[in-house]
Amino acid sequence: MPCQVTPAVSGSIFALMIRALLFSLVSTSLASAAPMKFDFGGDASVDAFHRERGSGFEIGAIPEKAGGFITAAGPFLFSVILPEGNYNVTVTLGDPNGVSDTTIKAESRRLMLENIVTAQGRQVTKIFTVNVHRPDIAGGGHVKLKDREKNCLHWDDKLTIEFNGTRPCVSRLEITPAPDAPTIFLLGDSTVTDQSYEPWNSWGQMFTRFFKPGIAVANFAESGESLRSSLGANRVAKVESMLMKGDYVFVQFGHNDMKDKREDALAQYEKNLTALVKRVRTKGATPVLVTSMERKAGVTKSTHGDYPDTVKRVAAAEKTPLIDLHAMSQTLYAGLGANLNSAFQDGTHHNNFGSYEIAKCVVEGVRKRVPELAKQIADDVKPFDPSKPDDPSAFKVPASPMKDPTKPDGN
Repeated sequence: MPCQVTPAVSGSIFALMIRALLFSLVSTSLASAAPMKFDFGGDASVDAFHRERGSGFEIGAIPEKAGGFITAAGPFLFSVILPEGNYNVTVTLGDPNGVSDTTIKAESRRLMLENIVTAQGRQVTKIFTVNVHRPDIAGGGHVKLKDREKNCLHWDDKLTIEFNGTRPCVSRLEITPAPDAPTIFLLGDSTVTDQSYEPWNSWGQMFTRFFKPGIAVANFAESGESLRSSLGANRVAKVESMLMKGDYVFVQFGHNDMKDKREDALAQYEKNLTALVKRVRTKGATPVLVTSMERKAGVTKSTHGDYPDTVKRVAAAEKTPLIDLHAMSQTLYAGLGANLNSAFQDGTHHNNFGSYEIAKCVVEGVRKRVPELAKQIADDVKPFDPSKPDDPSAFKVPASPMKDPTKPDGN
């Protein structure tokens, strides 16, 4: 398992100043850093991860060299210690003497490349952009992680890449800082977060697959979170501290907010959501509001009370893009019909197939409601009609080696 993350807490103004200075220096050095190159067909090591070396293989199989590339009978994960930021990752895949089939995920199971098949004697080079982040906030403070997050790959000090598939074959890997890459920040709950373990999954960790290289997705959602608790845990503050002009912030709350029994809960939700939209815009970024997808029981009757309509009301008042995932998910579930159970792990949380379909709904929302970002949808992504979902039996994204049946927070 990854090392536990222990957020640093500053106790003085001087310490805060030092932290801000270090953050600035790291950002500057990151922009000018040289690419990190690993030639697995040559002299690059295939040893287990060692912190002193700063890289290596961990979790799953340790691959073997096989004539110009590495491969293994099962999935394998490679980690590199890196500063917080966005990175372009270039991979060369394939077997000069045989066929290969490689799926790549990053950090906590974010789908980056799906079923890249090469014929015998062929190799292919692919690029994807990935975000690495830590709990510390520039200028002071930190995200208040839950205990379950402190062993997560998406909060540690490494970039971790998972090579999976029926026969993953990797020749070369190059990691280049991409400080100018536009970033899509995600805020939300268990249906959005990077779920660390099979069989749980969310649309946020499938969303990454649908964009061209040069667009990063930074997922700051977490299981059990409401908008109020995300504000209190500094998740929103962390996102705001990183925002740059041209970025996007997708906000999907409601599942857990509706459980708040305070008399002013809905009014406070609307107030907080409106304030968040305004603050995102002050950074030159674009807020995108997303209504919560339905639970399995909500095919024909909403289980979210007045919260979806409140999101719509804020979007209309603030003239900000709205993706009505609530309505799209009901259409999707109706379209699945007898296959509805194949999309869910329980009454709320999706499995890999279900979250993939929900992600396609969100991407379709981007296509229709966020035209500038829609230009960055990957060329192989076709328009999606939620009433005509994919056949679950044809779904081929392989499961990751990290497994835990414990149900995520939230319902």
